[in-house]
Amino acid sequence: MNSPLPYAYGGPAARGRIKAGLNDFIVDEILGFQPAGEGEHVFLRIEKCGENTDYIARRLAQFARLPKQAVSYAGMKDRHGRTTQWFSVHLPGKEELEWSGFNSPTVTVLTALRHHRKLRKGALAGNRFEISVRELEGEPDRIEALLNRITAQGVPDYFGPQRFGRDGQNLDKARALFTGELKIKDRNLEGIYLSAARAFIFNQILARRVAEDSWNRAIPGDVFMFAGSHSFFKDALTPQIERRIAALEIHPSGPLWGKGESAAGDQALVLETELAAAHPIFSEGLARSGVEMARRPLRLPVGNLQWDLPDSSSLRLRFGLPAGAYATAVLREVVAFDMGTE
Repeated sequence: MNSPLPYAYGGPAARGRIKAGLNDFIVDEILGFQPAGEGEHVFLRIEKCGENTDYIARRLAQFARLPKQAVSYAGMKDRHGRTTQWFSVHLPGKEELEWSGFNSPTVTVLTALRHHRKLRKGALAGNRFEISVRELEGEPDRIEALLNRITAQGVPDYFGPQRFGRDGQNLDKARALFTGELKIKDRNLEGIYLSAARAFIFNQILARRVAEDSWNRAIPGDVFMFAGSHSFFKDALTPQIERRIAALEIHPSGPLWGKGESAAGDQALVLETELAAAHPIFSEGLARSGVEMARRPLRLPVGNLQWDLPDSSSLRLRFGLPAGAYATAVLREVVAFDMGTE
C-alpha cells in the first residue's frame, strides 16, 4: 500500500544523510499573528533540542501545576533537531511564573507574552528551515539544476512520512479503527489516525497527478487554492487562470477526504473518486467519522530557497514553507536521504 511516490523532476540528483546532529535540522515556527501583550493566556516561544513537542507540553503543565489541557500548541515539531515553537499556557487570575525556571540543557524559554485566547492547532503562518545534508554523493551541477527548478516551479505537496507514524503504524491504527478492531476514547489519538488516512488518500491522488504531469497545471473540473490557505474556488480554465497557476499565485488542489461531496468536477472529480474508491476502508471510514471534506494544494511553492555546498560531501538548504507543509517534500526531490537518528 505504501508504494514509492513519483518524483516531479525525474528523481533526486544525490544521496545523503540528514539529522546526523541536532544542528543539522533547524526549524523556526512563525506565528500567524502577534500576541496582544495582555490576557489570561501566556504565549511561550521555546527552543528545544532533541525533545518531543507533546513531552514539552506535559512538562509545562507540571511546571505550572495545571492540567495538561491548559497547555496548547499550534503544530508538532520534529524531535530530531533544534526547533523553536510556540506554546500557550492558560493562567487566568494567576501571577506570572518565573519561566526561566523551566529551562534545562535542552529547553530554553525565549519569549513570554500574554494573549486573550489560547494557541490553536494550525494557527501558524509557516516555518523556516535550515537543513544540512551530510555524506553527500552527487554531481553539484545536477543538484543546483534541480534546486533552480524547485525555486521556479515548487514541488508536489506530499504529506511526509511523519504523518503516517513509524512503519506506517498510524495507518494501521486507522484501518483498525474503521473496521471496529480498535476502540479509543482519546480524541487526540483518534485525530492522528484520521489525519493519517486523509493524508494517504491525498498522496495517492497527488501521485497520480504527478505521474500524469498535471500536479502543477489545471485539468477540467479543478478547484484552486492559495498556498497556506484553507479557502478554495472553482473557475473555468481561462488563459488568466493558467497564467496565475504558472506564476505560482494559485494551485490546483486535491481532497482531504471526509463526509460530503468533493468540490471538484469533470475530469478532476473522476480521478479523485476513482482513487478514493480504491481504498474503501479509508474513504468510507472517513465519511462515517464525520470529519468534513476539505482541500489541500497539490503544489508547494518553496519560499526564499537558498543553498550552498560548503564542501564536496555536504549541502546546506534554507527555505520557508507554509503551515502544514513538509520539508521532506522538498528534500526528496533533490536528495535520496537516510535519517541520521532513526
